[in-house]
Amino acid sequence: MLKEFRDFAMRGNVVDLAVAVVIGATFKQIIDAAVNDLIMPIIGIFGKADFSNFFLPLSSAVTEHDLVGARKQGGVLAYGDFITVVINFVIVAAALFVIVKAINSMKKPPPAAPAAPPPSQEVVLLTEIRDALAKR
Repeated sequence: MLKEFRDFAMRGNVVDLAVAVVIGATFKQIIDAAVNDLIMPIIGIFGKADFSNFFLPLSSAVTEHDLVGARKQGGVLAYGDFITVVINFVIVAAALFVIVKAINSMKKPPPAAPAAPPPSQEVVLLTEIRDALAKR
């Protein structure tokens, strides 16, 4: 009976994990869209920069000024994409931090342990005797 319960509980954990993976993948798409379509254009306006086209050519054959064309001509170090991924990570981490904080604040605190009753007269007397013997 215990083995069957354990197997049933494991299936529940696997289902929870599967749901978390699907929601995480969808959440990633939402964050990618928010960063690429909302945040990066605003940063580009203020910084006069489009991070997606920041790259360093690794060969002299690369003459294009946009990343797509430069990749076709040769190797490039696309650090603008890296900046975008880092911004994505920071946003996802902040969002998950807020979600976990909200979930933890909704949890009820564990009930306080009841106060220990005062020791009986016998225990107090035996403690005094022990202390007196220890002084000798």
